[in-house]
Amino acid sequence: MSTPDTPLLRRSRRIRAYALTGGRTGTRFQLLVETLVSVPEYDPALSDTLMPESRSLYERARVRCSIAELSVGLDLPLGVVRVLIGDLAAQGAVFVHPTAHAYHHDTNVLERILDGLKRLPA
Repeated sequence: MSTPDTPLLRRSRRIRAYALTGGRTGTRFQLLVETLVSVPEYDPALSDTLMPESRSLYERARVRCSIAELSVGLDLPLGVVRVLIGDLAAQGAVFVHPTAHAYHHDTNVLERILDGLKRLPA
């Protein structure tokens, strides 16, 4: 894995964020700071084709981690991480795990959570 001192990530500090994302600031995925991502099936050939910042994110996501952890661990702005992870998710390279926000309108899930909380010992 890369460390912040590797040439790969030093390049990111010299390049403006909008250049890394092609000027995009959004993604079609709901990527909150707590959203977990992981690589369902690692493909070294795919990793070799990615730009350095995306490659670092892809490699880090081999172990399930949050968007915030990726941002801090790779010293990349949160917005850049969201866009690049969104691109990787659109390719099917990473899996975006659903957050509680995804279920906020599903009363069945909310009722199951409430029932589980009530059963916890006090």
